Amino acid sequence: MAVHDPGLDEKIRMDCSSPYAMASLIRRRDEFALATGNDADADRHGIVTPDGLMNPNHFLAVAIEYLFAARAGWPAGAAVGKTLVSSSMIDRVAGGLSRRLLEVPVGFKWFVAGLLDGSVGFGGEESAGASFLRRDGSVWTTDKDGILLCLLASEILAVTGARRARATGPRRPFWCPRLRPRRRAGHPGGKSRAGGPAPEDVTATELAGEPITAKLTTAPGNGAPIGGLKVVTASGWFAARPSGTEDVYKIYAESFQGPEHLARIQDEARDVVASALKGSSRAAT
Repeated sequence: MAVHDPGLDEKIRMDCSSPYAMASLIRRRDEFALATGNDADADRHGIVTPDGLMNPNHFLAVAIEYLFAARAGWPAGAAVGKTLVSSSMIDRVAGGLSRRLLEVPVGFKWFVAGLLDGSVGFGGEESAGASFLRRDGSVWTTDKDGILLCLLASEILAVTGARRARATGPRRPFWCPRLRPRRRAGHPGGKSRAGGPAPEDVTATELAGEPITAKLTTAPGNGAPIGGLKVVTASGWFAARPSGTEDVYKIYAESFQGPEHLARIQDEARDVVASALKGSSRAAT
């Protein structure tokens, strides 16, 4: 069903991770142990528990924690795959499982080879898309399968009996997956430097009171350009990615400290990006 989602950008969309699109199920959440939904082409999942609609990244973390414990037939070296702007909750779950984390640029295509050969057990992205291997460790699909993730939610409920699915490892983060794009002025030579600023263009050493531990323009998992910039601290991060059609940047952010810390990351991210773009402009001229 197409809905008007005022929480985003005033556009009509079908989005099973939106509380507006899933409103009818959310209103009835106390009637069911679990309710699920998909978007029009069924490649994304929406999971409703008695607590309400799960943030898709939280469900990815729950799914990963369950699957890598329950699928004895999966290769011992099968990695946990995530996109660069998916929650760092996944990093912590992968660490707790002692599984390799494969962090790639935005786009499900980066998981295809790993799902085919079994080197990636689970691949998930921030926008409620994921797929994983068959029970015997062979490939199921190399594209997002929303129905598969909804069925998995039912399996987790049946096996664990838990009506409120949570990842047991990390504390649930305050994640802001979709902020309104922030307009920026065009900068000379920007298009010639694919993805915008380089790590050396970021002169800041702290973000929201914490030392910056990484400045990324390529993905740690495969070295591919991320088409933007990600800045990381011990308990938070932001990623800025330019629009392909207009002169704006979308900023994603996450905090493990709380909403006030998240707000600081969001505010300071705009300044960090603006300063880095200036440095990129100077380098390009």
